[in-house]
Amino acid sequence: MASKSKNNAAKQIEKSPSGISGFDEITSGGLPKGRPSLICGDAGAGKTLFGIEFIVKGAVQYGEPGVILTFEERSADLASNVASLGFDLKKLEKSNLLQIDYVHVERTEIEETGEYDLDGLFIRLAHAIDSIKAKRVLLDTIENLFGGLSNTAILRAELRRLFNWLKEKGVTAVITAERGKGSLTRQGLEEYVSDCVILLDHRVTNQISTRRLRVVKYRGSIHGTNEYPFLIDEDGISVLPVTSLQLNKEVGSQRISSGVDSLDNMLDGKGFYRGSSILVSGTAGTGKTSIAATFANAACLRKERCLFFAFEESPQQIVRNMRSIGLNLQQHIDAGLLQFHASRPTLHGLEMHLVTIHKKIKAFKPKVVILDPISNLTSTGLLTEVKSILVRLIDFLQTEGITVLFTALNVLSGANEQTDEGVSSLVDAWITVREIESGGERNKGLYIMKSRGMNHSNQIREFLITNKGIQLVDVYIGPEGVLTGSAREAQQLLEATGAELRTYAVGRKDREIDRKRKILEAKIASLQEEFASLQEELNKSYQEEDLRKEIMERNRASLSTKRTNKSLNGKRK
Repeated sequence: MASKSKNNAAKQIEKSPSGISGFDEITSGGLPKGRPSLICGDAGAGKTLFGIEFIVKGAVQYGEPGVILTFEERSADLASNVASLGFDLKKLEKSNLLQIDYVHVERTEIEETGEYDLDGLFIRLAHAIDSIKAKRVLLDTIENLFGGLSNTAILRAELRRLFNWLKEKGVTAVITAERGKGSLTRQGLEEYVSDCVILLDHRVTNQISTRRLRVVKYRGSIHGTNEYPFLIDEDGISVLPVTSLQLNKEVGSQRISSGVDSLDNMLDGKGFYRGSSILVSGTAGTGKTSIAATFANAACLRKERCLFFAFEESPQQIVRNMRSIGLNLQQHIDAGLLQFHASRPTLHGLEMHLVTIHKKIKAFKPKVVILDPISNLTSTGLLTEVKSILVRLIDFLQTEGITVLFTALNVLSGANEQTDEGVSSLVDAWITVREIESGGERNKGLYIMKSRGMNHSNQIREFLITNKGIQLVDVYIGPEGVLTGSAREAQQLLEATGAELRTYAVGRKDREIDRKRKILEAKIASLQEEFASLQEELNKSYQEEDLRKEIMERNRASLSTKRTNKSLNGKRK
């Protein structure tokens, strides 16, 4: 597959990069080098800006001088109009990288005699190109050049001659044209003689405007054929390819903390996978934004950048509100680690929101992205459109290795629970916070609905928001079911009281046993002393008896000896 892609790339024509964010990706490199390209569209679609940005980026980024030949706006007006986008045309002119020429065409002076030609224009344009050795040319707009002609034969001949002349000069030309009725341009010929045709469209649906770009044709090159939303802001034009990416993204096994230790413990003790998508859902007031802010705070404490898209509250509101739960987000903003982008969903169409998010991410390069809440996007489009946008956003973020956390409102449909956007099946981890009503109170319980690729708890935790942050408490199961809030505290107090009573009872029994033990030990000691005394008396008796026997034996022996001696003495006499 890789060698095939290289061969296809080698067969494509040489291209001039436009420098317009996203456009070169769609066209696989930019506009055809040394050939004319047509930019067409209705008034206000951004044709002139596209051409000027192509010229300016070519001069600044790629060192290719350019010529702007305008038939509609004077040079000074053109320079002042694009100055707000950071394009300094006068500075480029002084640097000999740009030359602007305003050609005034008076329609009443055009005679359709058959001798009308563009030789004067060619001479003027050739001088401008040669004077700065220009590589790029912008002609804006071509209708003003041929607006006074009704002779189709002359018009077609001169158009072909203009495009061929630009090819012979070897410059990469951009020609802007207004859209016609039933054709891409008013003359209906420019799109046929151009090697590349770009159509810009500015439409309004449900009072929300969206700009789109489409590559109608591109000779000698593959290109994207879809409609691509583009944004015009202070940085110029940004185009976002919106085709779904292939499911071949690399994944890792690194884990990051949610910012709540007890929640990490429910997630196999390690938290979420880096680069995964996380959904936190629940009804209004259940603490979804608090979870998101805690996740952002944890990322910033790891010295990672976090980009927070808020569709409901201003950054000042979020920073103030999070102080009540012990989070100081302002310090991360001041350190450049946390950036907010707050806007109402109705500010743009869905596609424009996607472009804006894409552009902000590319500029800030965060490790963590938060969207709070995505439910508000349903006010700008159908559910299927919102889901399509979120699918493409998840694909893009996972490709970039960025961890994303969404918050959303829950809806209940029979026994099945899902979010308004139907995105719960797309994310890697889904956490929901549900209300638990009991004992006249409304409390909250947190559930982990799913977490792909890891062991996770299937138990309910009572969800508490305190002035020291988020806490998850083990719920109590009583005779009537799950106990939360005051019922849980009463149960805890009851259990603590019972434990205290049991401790006291055990202590009292221990003391009674100790007293009895001491009495028994005293009795045993007395009996032992009495026994020792008796044993001593008995031993004394034994000793006296033994002594008596010993004395008697001695006396008997002595008496026997005396008798023997007397007998012997009698016999002698």
